[in-house]
Amino acid sequence: MALLEVFGGRVNKIDFQKLLLLFTQNTSKPVYDFLPYQYGCYSYQANWDLGALVLRGLIVGTPEAWELKAENGYLAQLKKEDQAKLWHLFRSYKGFSTDDLLYLTYTALPYYAIKSKVLKRILSPTEIEKVKAQKSPRIPPTLYTIGYEGISVEKYFNKLILADVKVLCDVRKNPLSQKYGFSKSTLQTIAKAMGIKYVHIPELGIASEKRQNLKTQKDYQQLFEIYADTTLLTAEEHIKVIFELLKKHRGVALTCFEAHHCQCHRGTLAQHITQLPEWNAQLKHL
Repeated sequence: MALLEVFGGRVNKIDFQKLLLLFTQNTSKPVYDFLPYQYGCYSYQANWDLGALVLRGLIVGTPEAWELKAENGYLAQLKKEDQAKLWHLFRSYKGFSTDDLLYLTYTALPYYAIKSKVLKRILSPTEIEKVKAQKSPRIPPTLYTIGYEGISVEKYFNKLILADVKVLCDVRKNPLSQKYGFSKSTLQTIAKAMGIKYVHIPELGIASEKRQNLKTQKDYQQLFEIYADTTLLTAEEHIKVIFELLKKHRGVALTCFEAHHCQCHRGTLAQHITQLPEWNAQLKHL
């Protein structure tokens, strides 16, 4: 809101994302992470926060821009250091057009331009090659596992993009999360925007009541042994779905909550898949 205030109370939505990125790049602990999207860098979390501010009546969102409803001294509420950084941002980029900001961020941080639909209009052929160089090389067939504990949805999807994952298999029994971005509907929406197919296979999950009171690695191991001897022995059809997706798309990721695969059933599931007679891929934990 202080950023909006400094820039006169109204900022184009595409410009806002670029300015926010430039601001976070100048902070020691960035509040927001970003993904490559249609117009370059994009923070889903920031957009969600802005929507929350609209609901609270503090800002207005039009199709083109974000606008403060009233200037209420938001800048003055920041630390002096952050105030100075925002004024520096304003002095540096106040005269920049949307294309100017696109060019600046595309050339300075080319990774965020890999999915841009205006790349040819903004960059020269030589500059476009630098963007293309950010894309992951074609990988051998790989089964990945990934958890979202402790990371933002943007960091999560950046891991998938950099690994060239094409299919995200959600193996939670109940795909709900209090953390923004990781409930099924939102996760599916973001995956689609990133060009990643989302598949939910609840039959391969573990009921939440069975995951209570796990305190030691031995507790986890005992749970996973039961999981292997019960769920996995009767889930051949669902395991085959993952195996076929891997053969077709080459990059498939199994996802659940826990940060480390040793404390998540996805690790046991992945290891089970590698024991199948037709297995000819590699396994990596993101």
